[in-house]
Amino acid sequence: MRNLEMPIATTTHGDVRGCTENDIAVWRGIPYAAPPVEERRWRAPQPLTAWQGVRDATAFSAASWQNAGFCRELAGGDPGAFSEDCLYLNVWAPVARETPLPVMVWLHGGGFTLGAGSLPPYDGQALARRGVVLVTVNYRLGHLGFFAHPALEGEDPAGPVYNFALLDQIAALRWVQDNIAAFGGDRDNVTLFGESAGARSVLSLMASPLAKGLFHKAIIQSGYTLPDIPRRKALRNGAALTRHLGLDNPTAADLRALPADTFWPLTAPYVTGPAPIAGDIVLPEPMLETFFAARQHPMPVMVGSNSDEASVLAYFGVNLEEQIRKLRRERRFGLGLIRLLYPGVRGDRELGRQVCRDMAFTTLGFVVMQAQSRRGVPCWRYWFDYVAVGERETFANGAWHGNEVPYVFDNLDQVEPLKDYATAADRAFAGQVADYWVSFAKHASAQSQALDGPVRWLACVRGRDRLLRMGLDKKAGWRLENRFMRARLALFKRVMRYHVTLD
Repeated sequence: MRNLEMPIATTTHGDVRGCTENDIAVWRGIPYAAPPVEERRWRAPQPLTAWQGVRDATAFSAASWQNAGFCRELAGGDPGAFSEDCLYLNVWAPVARETPLPVMVWLHGGGFTLGAGSLPPYDGQALARRGVVLVTVNYRLGHLGFFAHPALEGEDPAGPVYNFALLDQIAALRWVQDNIAAFGGDRDNVTLFGESAGARSVLSLMASPLAKGLFHKAIIQSGYTLPDIPRRKALRNGAALTRHLGLDNPTAADLRALPADTFWPLTAPYVTGPAPIAGDIVLPEPMLETFFAARQHPMPVMVGSNSDEASVLAYFGVNLEEQIRKLRRERRFGLGLIRLLYPGVRGDRELGRQVCRDMAFTTLGFVVMQAQSRRGVPCWRYWFDYVAVGERETFANGAWHGNEVPYVFDNLDQVEPLKDYATAADRAFAGQVADYWVSFAKHASAQSQALDGPVRWLACVRGRDRLLRMGLDKKAGWRLENRFMRARLALFKRVMRYHVTLD
């Protein structure tokens, strides 16, 4: 419920007027970089031009071009209008505050092709009410966000640039450093968190020299192990895509003259990503190589995944049973050993579901934990297995990819269809999850060892492999475990390193 109070904050480019909702100040659609259109397409985000007077910041901006139907089905709701002019962010902050508050910056998921910071699951009121300043960010998606082409080579004097979406996120973090004090936030206590492609972005920024010092803690929700695209392959893919569009030898001007909505409808084999590209000034080396070598920026990390992550793979054409058949043909890593690691699992489909989940998602948390241990900084690991009471028949195998998000934001009443049947028990569990996330933002440090909550959540430190199970057998419950899935994750880390080396 809105009232007439219109809070004004002064940024480095001008004043912005928000609104007050339930004692939370909200600013929507604040620009953090110049519109990446025309000559600024496929370039690093450029500085804003200052404005005169007070800019209205009570409505969300347009999202980057994408498939609206897929976003509603897979990414959490209606993204609204689309535009190439999409570099905007949103801020939620308590109205009553005395000291600078911890800042949490959210990077949405959606496979780098879907989503927006304005979607209902990401409403920041519940987290801000716990005493943080929350920022959600829009960034360029699809081929507008990740693109390499010979015609664009050599344009940036700093070096090759392909990861425009990551540069957008870096620009948003710089905006936070320059401006968040005006909204009550502490620029020296910034937690960057995200889910799926957002989590993958967090990992990439932990590996990027350009993001050093822009955030101080990281939360990685359901990050995945798909390798970055090598530079040479990305350039070949870009040339193949433009040939498909009828441009055999285009200039940079030809590419920038293409309509902004050209790319999102493209389907295989012309989808050349989108994914981070290794070999530019943003990611000089593949993100996974950085973590394998423990060269990531040192900071406290929370990392975890869900119990039925393989649910998302069908949308990308992955046949779970075929993955087991492929493992049968793999000589280096035998299926017999894998079956020993999954006792009691019968049938290729169920085995494929669990193996693909662990290879694509669970193992990444193990890799990050070991990299953190080598850097001597703490890592809190989790496994999310809670399913709302009314969804337990639908989600019989556990928590789907992305199911944890409305619990993290304590927003069950904002999400379709959960808001129609969420129980008091569901809401209580969501409140506890959100409390842990805020506790991390407030209290995690290089020296801290535990987060308080229903269970005292001990961090992984050198020689101590610990994990908090959130939801036990899809029901409310918490348990700290040692060496969770240790044998299978150690094997899949070897598999991952083998395939990264092949790439």
